Amino acid sequence: MREIVHILARQCGNLIGAKFWEVISDEHGIDLTDTYHGDRDLQLDCISMNYNEATGDKYVPRAILVDLEPGTMDSIRLGPFGQIFRPDNFVFGQSGTGNNWVKDHYTEGAELVKSWMWY
Repeated sequence: MREIVHILARQCGNLIGAKFWEVISDEHGIDLTDTYHGDRDLQLDCISMNYNEATGDKYVPRAILVDLEPGTMDSIRLGPFGQIFRPDNFVFGQSGTGNNWVKDHYTEGAELVKSWMWY
């Protein structure tokens, strides 16, 4: 069986990814507290492809959320499904780049990539 690591990047990627995890958690019977409450064996089929199983029948998404500014991360973390992600899987800088691609790619973005490549 294969495992998938989801890397959610920037504002758009993180917002789409957060919605993805909301939908897939519902499909697999995972509630807002990471706990499995499904009623069909099919829901547990291949669940380890996207989730790490923790103690107490809890399932944690295998995802890394990356952005240069903390605003998007805060909105996801404080949202309804924000608690399903591990806190150390949120990787973010302290200031945005103001849609300046060069600054994003070569300075702040490059430094941020170095900080999460240990995964």
